[in-house]
Amino acid sequence: MKRRSYIWTTVILAALLIPAGYGYVSWSKSGAGAGLYSRHWEPEPAFSYWHPERFYDSVDTVVGTFEGQQCVTCHEGATPGIVKDWQASRHAQPAEGQPVYCSACHGNDHEQLRMPTPAVCGTCHEQRVAELEDEKRFGFPSHALAMERVLDAKHFVDKPKAEVTACLQCHSVATKCDSCHTRHRFDPAEARRPEACLTCHSGPPHPDDETYFQSAHGQLYRRHGGDWDWSKPLAAGNYPAPTCAYCHMRNGKHQVADKSIWKFGIVQVNPLTSNNEVKRQEWLAVCSDCHEADWSAAQLRGLDAERKRAWHPLHTAEGILKGLRADDLLHPAAGERPPYPADGLDRIWPRARIGFYEGQASAFYNVSPIERDYFEMWYFDSLDAYKRAAHFAPERTDEAHGRLEQDLRALQNAAEDLRELGAREQRELGGRSIPGEFWNRGAYTDLNRERN
Repeated sequence: MKRRSYIWTTVILAALLIPAGYGYVSWSKSGAGAGLYSRHWEPEPAFSYWHPERFYDSVDTVVGTFEGQQCVTCHEGATPGIVKDWQASRHAQPAEGQPVYCSACHGNDHEQLRMPTPAVCGTCHEQRVAELEDEKRFGFPSHALAMERVLDAKHFVDKPKAEVTACLQCHSVATKCDSCHTRHRFDPAEARRPEACLTCHSGPPHPDDETYFQSAHGQLYRRHGGDWDWSKPLAAGNYPAPTCAYCHMRNGKHQVADKSIWKFGIVQVNPLTSNNEVKRQEWLAVCSDCHEADWSAAQLRGLDAERKRAWHPLHTAEGILKGLRADDLLHPAAGERPPYPADGLDRIWPRARIGFYEGQASAFYNVSPIERDYFEMWYFDSLDAYKRAAHFAPERTDEAHGRLEQDLRALQNAAEDLRELGAREQRELGGRSIPGEFWNRGAYTDLNRERN
């Protein structure tokens, strides 16, 4: 009888809590902003162009309903550059059928204009948009989930808006197609060039630009790319050397995440799972457009070896930090730092964030110096080594691993200093020094509270 009551209690609780959970998520997304923390922030005007479905409001300076040619006539005076780009596009000069005018993408009621989203583009380009949407089944990272990724991150609302606004410029690849196909020409030849990708794929978090140009492929592009015929499809034999789009969007397929074996190079995975075996064959098929299959397979095994080489110093560093956390030797300790405004749990249980999923917070939150050093090893040094190996710049890969080992030694020395400090505090003070409000006040911290 008692067992039956436990079962019914569980069923009733589930019946109450599951709808309540869905209701809470729906409520949390219904604020002025967007995402899980929409009630904690308001958009800037520029957000209407980065997330048009959520934030764009039509202008009210012009009233009326207009046909496509009328739009062109008016905008030849108002925005002539845009009209010239459109006139040079396939929309204006289709191989067959009628031109695709402004009204097809923006609507014809000037008080109800829209900024085109992938859904709008998909009314004509159904296959390409479906390929983009299909990325979602692979999870993060992917273009299709890029906006969700940034809006559902706590640091997006925890930090001053000026620091995170720029994130949307690249993450908007999920919410509009002109991140790759510049409006209003939408020329595929532009999107095939590396610069279309490297606008966002650059810098320490994703050093694709530097590592690609360090490779033999990138050097060939820089020397001869200006003479290539970029109107050709991304198919075997059309280009003397591969570009980002050739390898990651073979034959123009808008599904970029399907060959991601190592999940951006920052997650330790088994590269030989059944799912990854399929991806490896797809990867090798691309390389074999130009190289022998056996040679291509050997390079891929080399990438696997590079990742295995990287985990040892990273695991060593992570173990050191976890030991310091266990012995309460991080300065400042988690409870001595400003609490994260969007993280109620942190106010109750402040903790140092060490490891892959929590460790990403070190890029954005107040952390101790040694935690930040670990983050830069894991996210910058290791990722740089992976990208150099993946883009086939082997001599530069060794250079990145040298920096990884060098930074590990510096972290080990810093850990020894912290342990020596802890021992001295114990001898002279009888316990840990408590800094009071020292870490919780200051110009930056106050700015964070006021303007996030």
